[in-house]
Amino acid sequence: MQWYKFEESGLALWFLKKDLAKQYRALDLPMFKHYASCATFIFLCIFIIQMFVARKQQRLAVLFGGLFCVLLLVLAICYAGHLQRLFPEKLSGCQWLPAVSEAVVKRPFVRLPLATITTAVIIIMAVFNLCFDQADKDDYSCLPYSVYCCILSLIACGVFLRMSFELKVLFLTVASTAYYVIIIRNTHTSFYEYSKNLSTKKDLEIFTNLNCSVEILKCLGLVKHPQYMSCMYITLFLVTMFIISLQNEYCFRQDFLLKNKNHTEQDEIETRENLNRLLLENVLPAHVAALFVGENKKNEDLYYQSYDCVCVMFASVPDFKEFYTECDINKEGLECLRLLNEIIADFDELLSKPKFSGVEKIKTIGSSYMAAAGLSGSPGQENNRDRERQHAQIGIMVEFAIALIGKLDGINRHSFNSFRLRVGINHGPVIAGVIGARKPQYDIWGNTVNVASRMESTGELGKIQVTEETSVVLQDLGYSCECRGLINVKGKGELKTFFVCTDMSKQQGMGLS
Repeated sequence: MQWYKFEESGLALWFLKKDLAKQYRALDLPMFKHYASCATFIFLCIFIIQMFVARKQQRLAVLFGGLFCVLLLVLAICYAGHLQRLFPEKLSGCQWLPAVSEAVVKRPFVRLPLATITTAVIIIMAVFNLCFDQADKDDYSCLPYSVYCCILSLIACGVFLRMSFELKVLFLTVASTAYYVIIIRNTHTSFYEYSKNLSTKKDLEIFTNLNCSVEILKCLGLVKHPQYMSCMYITLFLVTMFIISLQNEYCFRQDFLLKNKNHTEQDEIETRENLNRLLLENVLPAHVAALFVGENKKNEDLYYQSYDCVCVMFASVPDFKEFYTECDINKEGLECLRLLNEIIADFDELLSKPKFSGVEKIKTIGSSYMAAAGLSGSPGQENNRDRERQHAQIGIMVEFAIALIGKLDGINRHSFNSFRLRVGINHGPVIAGVIGARKPQYDIWGNTVNVASRMESTGELGKIQVTEETSVVLQDLGYSCECRGLINVKGKGELKTFFVCTDMSKQQGMGLS
């Protein structure tokens, strides 16, 4: 995929997508304050060079003082937040200072004027000798140092690495053009005429050394005049800065594209993980699905958890076995399965209600519906509050069973059937776990589950049968239970069971909701 495009001149880069270009221009630049510091350091270097060669140091000092104050103001804006942290007592009332620093980092239209002012200040400082010092005496001896200052100012234009390439080209071109004009205009006197104005021995030595160097280069055909050579040096360095700036722009854009691509891929990964989590939460409880989505969890690891008190419910529609037939009228049993799917789907819909958020569907076996409450809590030592919460889950499970009966009655009215629900509930310790890797299935095991299944299979249509221990908890919660008596339970012998009075539980259920 081509992410960028070269202009025909080869001097510009831009993105094919406008959105990417806007994002690139709007990127935060926390390093801008350091770029401004580097530019200030270059400014000081130019001043030091000119202090050694300038004859009018008083005028230079005045110019330096004014321009340095401007740079200090720029630095103060960039480091406003740091100033408040350094002097919290003195600047306690200036709460807007961090906002100023943040604007410099996040707002390109704030950074651009600061970069322009900084660059202009350095360019003005670099041309001091050419404009105010050398022109008065037609002096070439300071010309090489002036060229050095000009080159340093060009470096300063390239210091602001994240400035757009077009602006860098503009600054470099304007600065170089100004240097060309000043050098050619202020050095019109012939290099050899300068010898007529020599007055001191020191000047004579300087001239002699410079003259010898020029003569040697002139004999080799490499130089004709210092002002032309100065322009040549600046031009060579200007071209070098163009190439470096273009390369930096290319690298920054490539880095931006890679980060943008990584960010996009990361978003896609997070979206995929969230989708997987949602799919798993439809199969597994939410707290279990989180373990399987995590990076450190391997699907082949066995997940299991022991719980001290879980309420288990089995609800079945025994009449559905007689209702199910395979013939041409019901499309070989397809219409029967469609009705069963509608029943189970309506049962599942109840789980989305906040009232039944603690109820977890385990599985369906034919027309039997298995659910449990109390699996979301953390297992461990019980305390009074946990015991109260566990007992409340038993009451919620009874309310869920009553809601299932109501749902089935509504389906009967619409489908003109007379299905009735048979429910069995028990509570006690269980072991919960996930079996399988490719198609994991969450299930619970234990004696509590077996007894709850027997409560359903030995129960009566339209009623909720519970064990004696469960009835005691329900009566403490305010439910009314009717003793059925002793019944023979396979593998358990005779057990005393109770039927929950659903009319009373409906009234109590209003308080649970």
